[in-house]
Amino acid sequence: MNSIDLDAARRARAVLIAGPTASGKSALALELAERLGGTVVNADSMQVYDGLRILTARPGREEEARVPHALYGHVDPARRYSVAQWREDLAALLQSLRTEGRPPVVVGGTGLYFMALTEGLAAVPPIDPAIRDAVAARAAEEPLAALHAALAARDPEGAARIRPTDRTRVLRALEVVEATGRPLAAWHAEAGAAPLVAPAEAFRLVLDPPRDLLYRRIGDRFAAMLEAGALGEVEAFLARGLDAELPAMKAVGLRELGLALAGGIGIEEAAARAAMETRRYAKRQGTWLRNRMADWPRLR
Repeated sequence: MNSIDLDAARRARAVLIAGPTASGKSALALELAERLGGTVVNADSMQVYDGLRILTARPGREEEARVPHALYGHVDPARRYSVAQWREDLAALLQSLRTEGRPPVVVGGTGLYFMALTEGLAAVPPIDPAIRDAVAARAAEEPLAALHAALAARDPEGAARIRPTDRTRVLRALEVVEATGRPLAAWHAEAGAAPLVAPAEAFRLVLDPPRDLLYRRIGDRFAAMLEAGALGEVEAFLARGLDAELPAMKAVGLRELGLALAGGIGIEEAAARAAMETRRYAKRQGTWLRNRMADWPRLR
């Protein structure tokens, strides 16, 4: 905290804190919100969902009692919640906070959320649910490689930018070109929703701890999650019988603990696998932050 310019943070319209998972973002956001009289606002695509407070490392009730928190656990995991919906919810929240005189401290590891906040969103029209369902039905019957090939036939440039194993992006690009007749990149090139906070008006910060420290924190944190009751939380969550392709079902650690509950692997093996997947996720987040948010100041 000593290396943070609190006066600059107070002058800004919003404080934005990004970083990979387990980098200490939430603790810093909490401290800054206390000092600034602000509200901690979630910018993590998994922490929006209800039912996985422990596994997604949402702030605990003690932290929530210290300062107001918003956009955490407010979405039914049976829903598909998009970055556009998050931006819409955030826009209403920012207006309310401005009226109350409470500065927002936006924190999370989902880069697309921060891009929507500071750069706006592409003008992609809403996708007809029938088309989305049809693409999903194809994905349930055909290998992902076949869908990637279908995308390449309609949108060669888009397919070249998407890994054939990236299910979410393949399906999104395919449903856009199916619904609109235009590649996703063509929509991205057009003006869409304006930024909610211009970069020059924000106090921006990326937490970038050394990799060995980050990986140690990841292991320690998952062990703490288990002690806090993550296994029971996962059991209750899986009992809801949600569609395995829903975004909330992609939470890191859910599959591994589910296997342990089913007797497929032991709890120690599940913890090791979940920690490994979390490290991989943190690495992907770090790549995004370096490539897409290179001009944000770093704090190690």
